Amino acid sequence: MRLYVGIDLHSNNSVLVILDENDKVVYERRHPNDLALILEQLAPHRENIQAIAIESTFNWYWLVDGLMEAGYTVKLVNTVAVKTYDGLKYSSDEHDARHLAHLLRLGILPTGHIYPKRERAVRDLLRKRAQLVHNHTMHILSIQNLVIRNSGKGIAASAIAKLDDAAIGRICGGDAMLVLAIKSSLVVLRCLKKQIAELERVILKQARLKPEFRNLLTVDGIGEMLGMAIMYEAGGMERFARVGQFASYARCVGSSRWSNGKKKGEGNRKNGNKYLAWAFIEAAHYAVRYNENIRRFHQRKAAKTNKAVAAKAVAHKLARACYHVLKDQAPFDAARAFA
Repeated sequence: MRLYVGIDLHSNNSVLVILDENDKVVYERRHPNDLALILEQLAPHRENIQAIAIESTFNWYWLVDGLMEAGYTVKLVNTVAVKTYDGLKYSSDEHDARHLAHLLRLGILPTGHIYPKRERAVRDLLRKRAQLVHNHTMHILSIQNLVIRNSGKGIAASAIAKLDDAAIGRICGGDAMLVLAIKSSLVVLRCLKKQIAELERVILKQARLKPEFRNLLTVDGIGEMLGMAIMYEAGGMERFARVGQFASYARCVGSSRWSNGKKKGEGNRKNGNKYLAWAFIEAAHYAVRYNENIRRFHQRKAAKTNKAVAAKAVAHKLARACYHVLKDQAPFDAARAFA
């Protein structure tokens, strides 16, 4: 008899459901998140289990890895794409696990990508770097806001790193509270800069761009670190059959529903990879700075909308260009991409 397993995974427990080929519940129970215990419960049914569906939550690494190492076929569920019947009056974790097993049995379970275990550590380190870079930018903007709000004069980001006590005193006009606020952000900025440099040192020591991703370096705005961020977040271009799928995964396309020429609402704008989206926005800012064709495109867009929308438009163009650069293994052509 063929059996199908659905696991509704939570932060501290999992609901395990086993269905047979007639949708009859063979086993249903909640367990603490203990791999040895879960394997023990599955063991009596091992020979008949066809596959195991696991809800894609933030903490799936340990369970997916453990089950795969034990020899089970594991499917990571794309929870955004799983739809349940809206008319249900009652639902529970047991119902959810049962539904996953049911979809698995029917062969219509929407699945996500199980990222290779050996590459996750570098990817997570790149994500930590992105988080620190974001915090670094946040503190720079905080200092700029404090200065212009209190003095009426702006200060460049490059000048902030060179501030000393005397310069801060002049900017603040003797305001002790303002001096303390700026110094606090400067301390954090210098610490973040040191940690970012350390992460980059370790990342570059542990990994390099794969040969099939080397052409990313021909794209304006993308250097070694952003190139690796794109490579590790994309996972492999074979995942994307069309350029639109890659751009959507990078959150570079609009999300809206239209009918009869009228907008009827929006879809899930957060569907996709937020780290890949960040990488292309970063690349867009650098590309606008260093490439004349891209800068003109950005200026035209900004004149019609605003700078944020224009930057997103550049990121979209870069995402599409990167797809073709990687698929065709050809250098980037800015004139063609931003015609």
